[in-house]
Amino acid sequence: MPTIYEHNPSELIEKASEGLKKLESIKAPDWALFVKTGMHKERPPFKNDWWYVRTASVLRQIYRFGPIGVSKLRVKYGGKKNRGAKPEHFYKGSGSIIRKIIQQLEKEGFVKKDLKSLHKGRLITAKGKKFLNDIAVKISNVPQKKEEPVKEVKEETKKEAKPENKTDQKETKTEKKAEAKQEPKKEIKQEEKAKQTEKKETTKKVQ
Repeated sequence: MPTIYEHNPSELIEKASEGLKKLESIKAPDWALFVKTGMHKERPPFKNDWWYVRTASVLRQIYRFGPIGVSKLRVKYGGKKNRGAKPEHFYKGSGSIIRKIIQQLEKEGFVKKDLKSLHKGRLITAKGKKFLNDIAVKISNVPQKKEEPVKEVKEETKKEAKPENKTDQKETKTEKKAEAKQEPKKEIKQEEKAKQTEKKETTKKVQ
């Protein structure tokens, strides 16, 4: 059975975000259109549905690294801030966004608190694993596109290469013909020179 580790993370997160939009307990707040996702960001996200994409990404991180808390997730979603002439400085991501996303995932039953292990935090539940694994199965069942257009391009290149060879052959033939014409002319000139030398020798003998 395919799992989340066998697929591209970006493709998995996009498909998971589409599935999260159908759930009632997971909704973007009203301020999601105006807020930045961290101190290191200059502008808010340009996608209107970024809340569901971030929720799917957080669920995947909890699946992989759980039990994990808000502080470690803030580091994962942080980044370097451009401070102009000053050196860049790393800032953590928004803790409020991650905290509210985890609360919504807990209401849906995808995530639960883990207080028994040494590292306290959130763990993914069986329902959350099933949600992500079902999406991985759907991605694996999608038929892949055949590479037919690549073959057509190769055939076209071969067809284009053939006439070039013909032109090369024509040029070689014309060159050979020109050389063949020049050779008899050289022989005729040599014969004329030989006759002139013979005439000169005969005239000298007569004198």
